[in-house]
Amino acid sequence: MKKTILLQKYIFSKERRALSINRNPRVIWLTGLSGSGKTTLASHLESVWKREGIPCYVLDGDQVRRGLNRDLGFSPEDRRENLRRIAEVSKLFLDSGTHIIAAFISPHEQDREMVKSMFGPGEFVEVYVKCSVEVCEQRDPKGLYQKANRGEIPNFTGISAGYDIPNKPDIIIDTELQDVELSISLLVAALQRHALA
Repeated sequence: MKKTILLQKYIFSKERRALSINRNPRVIWLTGLSGSGKTTLASHLESVWKREGIPCYVLDGDQVRRGLNRDLGFSPEDRRENLRRIAEVSKLFLDSGTHIIAAFISPHEQDREMVKSMFGPGEFVEVYVKCSVEVCEQRDPKGLYQKANRGEIPNFTGISAGYDIPNKPDIIIDTELQDVELSISLLVAALQRHALA
């Protein structure tokens, strides 16, 4: 039997919070292979927005798997649940009037669509951080590709597990061809065109 949960109505609503900061908060969802530059871009975007007084917060895979999602593995089912929980946390941040910059591999198109469906129109912006697996392997900042190639990490995206290239991302940032400075400049400009800042 499904239990009924009654939601408390607060005096200060999500809409009033958005009006109080004169902007509508969004989830900026950075997807791409490990080593593509998602967290680097997220960190730089946070710095830009903080300097401009825009409330924002970065969520990334390592961070949530150390705490909130430490009980989850990397099976398709666990990956999906990982993203669902992240989306729920992101909704709370949006409700507070804070932009979320989410940096997650999120390899499956159906899972990204599930996450997107949890938000209202215009609240979710998908950014594909494009970089080939070959270049990501060369970068390998955490040594994960070496471990995956030795069979020490099962279900590793790009090696023993697939990655679905986004069908229709809102923004594409090609970090294979563009350095960090140019990539963040292009990302900020693209987000401004989406009226996010």
